[in-house]
Amino acid sequence: MKQIIVDKENINKRIDAYLAIKSKDLSRVAIQRLISEEKILVNNKKTKSSYKVQEGDLITLEEEKPKEVDLKAQDIPIEIIYEDNDIIVVNKPKGMVVHPANGNPDGTLVNAIMAICKGSLSGIGGELRPGIVHRLDKDTSGILIVAKNDKAHIVLSNQIKNHEVQKTYIALVRGIVKENEATINMPIGRSNKDRKKMDVVKTGKDAITHFKVLERYHKHNCTLLEVRIETGRTHQIRVHLSHIGYPVVGDEVYSSGKNEWNIKGQALHAKSLKFKHPITKKEMFLEARLPKYFENVIHDLESDK
Repeated sequence: MKQIIVDKENINKRIDAYLAIKSKDLSRVAIQRLISEEKILVNNKKTKSSYKVQEGDLITLEEEKPKEVDLKAQDIPIEIIYEDNDIIVVNKPKGMVVHPANGNPDGTLVNAIMAICKGSLSGIGGELRPGIVHRLDKDTSGILIVAKNDKAHIVLSNQIKNHEVQKTYIALVRGIVKENEATINMPIGRSNKDRKKMDVVKTGKDAITHFKVLERYHKHNCTLLEVRIETGRTHQIRVHLSHIGYPVVGDEVYSSGKNEWNIKGQALHAKSLKFKHPITKKEMFLEARLPKYFENVIHDLESDK
């Protein structure tokens, strides 16, 4: 059990932000989870992440012991782009779920990474998400970082939170995009019509997506885009592009999904990441090659201009 008394210099700070500074072994996300589980109390009472601390507040933090991860390491082929003692960067294939969940107990990226790393993964993500710093949708392929230790996990999480990680995607969308470059700045939250989907809603969280046209294919009424996101909301690129009238080809959730190449799931690929190495602070720029199906579609489009 850890106890902290708030001093005069820190009054009116959000408790999650305050504790992230005071407890360097915990990320803000981990602190928010502990608050929701009532493992962090203020003056022996449960609190909220948005609570503003006051001078003299007694904060009690129930320190967690690292949990044994009850997951199977599975020998699943996966392309490794980069690996060292602190991080592993992979090219996630389309159709692979990042971590176990209802309906996907195994066969996930986490199961594959466990076999590669032999148990050397950050435990901050929880029992089912060891090492997972950020995610990609099941049918979005591409580059993804996994943390091998807690320090790397915390530093990378903070970089993502502070928009210091540059994420670039390639998307094939339906329709001919008129602008050469544009920015979509629209809040995203749960759809009021279908709670399983996301949508542009006034009460949503800030979401910013930049895109530029790489190629227009008039014969096939589609456009190839390079997309960069500042924020990482659930389904952000798919929701934003669909909302402005250019759904991602193959997207079965935010459009009809019908397309001439019979692509199942969105033609969206996380192409590159630019970030600082969490331990060495070296500038890193890594790229993931396009999946074969995506290359074949582009070849087909280029040959039929």
